[in-house]
Amino acid sequence: MSQPWRRSSRADPRALPLADRHYNRQKPGSPQFVPPGRCLVLLTDPADALWVTSWPIAAYVRHAWAGAWMNSLFRREPECEYLASDLIAAAVAATRAHWPDVPPLGIVTFVDPTKTRRKRDPGRCYRRAGFTPVGETKGGLLALQQLPADMPDPIDARPPAAAGGQGDLFDLTA
Repeated sequence: MSQPWRRSSRADPRALPLADRHYNRQKPGSPQFVPPGRCLVLLTDPADALWVTSWPIAAYVRHAWAGAWMNSLFRREPECEYLASDLIAAAVAATRAHWPDVPPLGIVTFVDPTKTRRKRDPGRCYRRAGFTPVGETKGGLLALQQLPADMPDPIDARPPAAAGGQGDLFDLTA
């Protein structure tokens, strides 16, 4: 698997429009789009896909998967050249490279079937990337999880882009 992702930041202005178009965005237009705490923000070079892995402190989490990494945002625009499931797998690989000590509960994401495009299986792109349904939140969101044994091998995301979103001149991995 080649790595389509480049490391970014919680306030990257190139990522902000994608975050604002995500259905769970709390305050569109605010400069930061990531929950407080540890995070990994990934953006494709054309800024047509965005991923956020959060790693909240378990004591402050109110769902059944406390301690797991959380995919708190994934947005892929229609013009993106990559399949959503490939982007998800690559993002999990980048998360493993960023934080080598994988939590026992792996990574979870929550999907609102009423806010996503209607499909036979809500969260289908996550399922194709190796996530499995593990229940629902109290609010009715579908919980999908990928355990450490099912995760792809670590592949580091490329370094942050230079100003303007352009890759580094000598970045041979681009």
